[in-house]
Amino acid sequence: MASTTKLLLTDLMSGMSHVPSNYIRPFSDRPNLTDVQTSDASSIPLIDLKDLHSPKHSDIIQQIGLACQTDGFFQVKNHGVPETMIKNMLSIAREFFKFPESERLKMYSDDPFKTTRLSTSFNVRTEKLSNWRDFLRLHCFPLQDYVQEWPNNPPLFREQVGEYCTSVRGLVLRLLEAISESLGLEKNYIVKALGKQGQHMALNYYPPCPQPELTYGLPGHTDANLITILLQDEVPGLQVLRNGKWVAVNPIPNTFIVNIGDMMQVISNSRYKSVLHRAVVNCNSERISIPTFYCPAPDAMIGPARELINHDHPAMFRNFTYAEYFEKFWNRGLATECCLDLFKPT
Repeated sequence: MASTTKLLLTDLMSGMSHVPSNYIRPFSDRPNLTDVQTSDASSIPLIDLKDLHSPKHSDIIQQIGLACQTDGFFQVKNHGVPETMIKNMLSIAREFFKFPESERLKMYSDDPFKTTRLSTSFNVRTEKLSNWRDFLRLHCFPLQDYVQEWPNNPPLFREQVGEYCTSVRGLVLRLLEAISESLGLEKNYIVKALGKQGQHMALNYYPPCPQPELTYGLPGHTDANLITILLQDEVPGLQVLRNGKWVAVNPIPNTFIVNIGDMMQVISNSRYKSVLHRAVVNCNSERISIPTFYCPAPDAMIGPARELINHDHPAMFRNFTYAEYFEKFWNRGLATECCLDLFKPT
């Protein structure tokens, strides 16, 4: 980002009254913040997981399957991650981004394959336009392989973030079993198909923006991974494309937002869709969001489940390794076209 390549967005903002030119989107690619659905009726499903292991199990599986098929997104409550852990996670993320630049830049890297790194935008090596976001990305499974790379300031960072990662992983594994069942597969099918699974997360910081109508926190994109568990603070910013309209997903305290990624669309043979979503910014409030990404092993061979392929439903994708997909995803940058288009059968 020119002079900002090695300087974080949060440290450029002092006294700023206009968005710098390298953040301004072409007129045809701006958020149009007035044309967004915000009513509760248009939001994404909220699923109560307390009955997932009860006689109502089949009802919850049906709800999850319907949400994956029609929305690609859903929210969950009674998910098993303690409220105090959620509060600690949001608090420690805010504390990290309030540190002086000199402290935060110890974590800086523009290498998208580095397992612990602070950066800005999306992929500063490939982007011509910048996004209104700083982020700290952490690989977190197996936890003992990565935790020593993480910041040791704030002092409780490694302990509290590690506890959160472990708890969210338990939630992910329960959800993957439920999604497998909703597809009519053995409940351990998806986990077994992933090889040595990976888990990483991002602590996203979106500062107030003087002209939010000109830029994005993140433009419309799908997630390259299998499933994403998103924790967001009380400030709205996430929007999901639904029936051709952007829908604001307003935060509900102590819930998570779940979205299926590109790899789930492949495994489901496009029964479940990886849906475009974006992050917008505002001029009044900073925003924190913390997505946890669950991924196949790099050498895992990804393809449609055989049980979901038949005469009426031919394979929608060729087989490929997750490493091949991930490299293409990062090198092309965010775009409105799903990267999956590159992996359709020839």
